[in-house]
Amino acid sequence: RSPIHLKCYFHVNLIVTKVLSYLDAPALLSISYVNKRTHQLASDNALWKNLYVDQFGKNKRQKTPPVAGLNMEVKDPAAGYWKRLFLTTVEHRDTKKWKQLLGHVSCLTGLPRRTEQVLRNSHVTWELTVTSKSGQVCALELSRSQFCKTSLTLCWSGGLCLFDYGEISTLQLDGVRRIELNLKNCACPVLPRRRSLMAKLNMQPLTKCAQVIGQDRLVQLKLLQPGVIMGLWTGQSSIAFFMFTLHFHKLMERSTHGSAVCPYTEPIIKPPFDDVDPDYGLHGYQVHIVLHNTTCELLSESFSQLFCPKGTLFVFIRVNYSVYVMNK
Repeated sequence: RSPIHLKCYFHVNLIVTKVLSYLDAPALLSISYVNKRTHQLASDNALWKNLYVDQFGKNKRQKTPPVAGLNMEVKDPAAGYWKRLFLTTVEHRDTKKWKQLLGHVSCLTGLPRRTEQVLRNSHVTWELTVTSKSGQVCALELSRSQFCKTSLTLCWSGGLCLFDYGEISTLQLDGVRRIELNLKNCACPVLPRRRSLMAKLNMQPLTKCAQVIGQDRLVQLKLLQPGVIMGLWTGQSSIAFFMFTLHFHKLMERSTHGSAVCPYTEPIIKPPFDDVDPDYGLHGYQVHIVLHNTTCELLSESFSQLFCPKGTLFVFIRVNYSVYVMNK
């Protein structure tokens, strides 16, 4: 380009940046999806630094999240630095809120009472990625979900886009969270998405040991592993649906706190010092058993003050969609 063209290009960018400075965070995020150039301009550090200071700088109680590579005092930040800091701070603030809600634990199950509420309010969903042996990828959006007292059942039906049973190489389950930017009563139509790897299953060994657990004249059900069911059209090799059952234990963390390539790792918690009795081993535990299908609860019972003699292990059996919870 000639010097005149470069000068005009520079002035146009200044004008566009000046116009963008009047927009809020949701509007900047929306316009950044238009094309590569608007994405670059809408990610300008000066724009997002002003938004950050306006939103969080006056709040002395708002602490910058301890994220690697993000530092308020950096003098020469890389492109998009303040945008990442802004979004990370919003996510950090929301995380504190839902952790407080999950602090209310049910004395019956030992699990947070408000898991369903937190998952819904945090805009968490789940996606299933099916990869064929030839390398083709099919990403399925959730078709149906069913919350129960201690678990969540997810179902994906891909119609004609799903591969045949014998052609599938891997199944990958991801938690997807859309970060809500309802700042100053302004909602964002295009929400940033964070992915968290929850499970990646190699289908080759699973298909060899899959068990048929039910069948009618339309669908045959195969149990791939506890909590994972595949539905095949009867008499065919084509797949009708996939179904996953997820336990509520650390479900919010597993759905949001992993990365796109690494699942969430639960911190190791040492058992209480009195957890192991010299004579009886584990003691003081409670087991809550729930047996249900997708529409109603069939059986519910609690057993308290249980102990486990040395050398003996509890054996949990999953029947249909039953869920077993053990807590101290």
